Amino acid sequence: MKQGDEIAGYLVVSEPTNANGGKCMWAFAEKDGHQYFLKRFLEPKRPREGSTASAVSQRIRLQVCQEFEDRHRGIMKRLRPDAVGGGNLVLATDFFHEGSTYYKVTERIDTSSLEKPQALEPRQKAVLLKTLALSLQLLHDIDVVHGDLKPLNVLIQKRDRVVFYSAKLIDFDDSYVSGSPPGRQEVAGDSLYGAPEWRRYVQEDETVQPEHLTTAVDVFALGLMTHYYLTGALPGHSTRYGSPADAVNAGEVLNLDPRLSDSVQGLIRAMTAPVPRNRPRIATYLKALTDPQVCALVHRRPGTAKPARTEPEAPGPAGPKPGAADDTITRTSRIRTNLGRGTVPAPTSPPSSTPPSPPPRAAKEEGAAPAAGRTSRVRINLGDRRHTS
Repeated sequence: MKQGDEIAGYLVVSEPTNANGGKCMWAFAEKDGHQYFLKRFLEPKRPREGSTASAVSQRIRLQVCQEFEDRHRGIMKRLRPDAVGGGNLVLATDFFHEGSTYYKVTERIDTSSLEKPQALEPRQKAVLLKTLALSLQLLHDIDVVHGDLKPLNVLIQKRDRVVFYSAKLIDFDDSYVSGSPPGRQEVAGDSLYGAPEWRRYVQEDETVQPEHLTTAVDVFALGLMTHYYLTGALPGHSTRYGSPADAVNAGEVLNLDPRLSDSVQGLIRAMTAPVPRNRPRIATYLKALTDPQVCALVHRRPGTAKPARTEPEAPGPAGPKPGAADDTITRTSRIRTNLGRGTVPAPTSPPSSTPPSPPPRAAKEEGAAPAAGRTSRVRINLGDRRHTS
């Protein structure tokens, strides 16, 4: 395929490229005055006419191609362009093979350049996320898993004289029926946004079977994308792991941006739960976005953010528990307390060489009983400042 070629009546009008195309080449094309996005699959390849390959080899290749065709045509039958609310699904309009090569055609979509969705106002963020979730809900209602949900497969569009941006979901080439994914070697996806069960499936973990890859795979990815669209970054995790899913599989709790509202933090934690059945459905996600202000970033005072852990952590590898994404360790204050004859906890660090000051006289309170003769002494180490009382 090259610029100027005509393939099944589609005139290629741009130079084909593999940019973000995976196992495909793509270009823009024209036919009957309309503009299209033309994708050429690099595999599988049908046996060429007059091929000298053995009959067994040709039969195997034809079987692989038939399974490929059945999956694509089956998804196309389920995803109909005239479905109610399907206006934000960019669906295939044609699928064919010419010679030994398969092609797929979709409508060309003009999109806006939105490099920083996190800079939008809360209401705009809420609308953007809702349009994306509604498209995903259409898929899940017919038991279809997108299979490769990530920002690259979401086109953000803003029409003239319209205030809000909308998300258009594209690229259903890797979609499959819930619980019936392609084989471990054939299933596609992105390791950065993939769900924990998908990662284990492609890593040949026999405890994960095809029926475990359901629409919950997309929910995990949507949780990560929500964090990205609201803050400009994915949730943090230890640098020991290459992806959020790998960290979750190791028992780590993802680090969420503390500026996120409490309700959104709870939502994302539920969506990125390690067990698929514990993740919420899209209807729950949409309900959580009813109030656009939940998408606002909150600049909290230090120490007021809720603890990151909301559920018991699964056992992880031996070693210290990770803190922030870069594994930094925060400094804690040191307190020594003398409660007389009570047991004194051992200090967390070597005691200061400065001898303790004698305890001050207790202030007399009106009507208070006489002191019992036992006073408490607290010494706080705050670095170079020392204060005894």
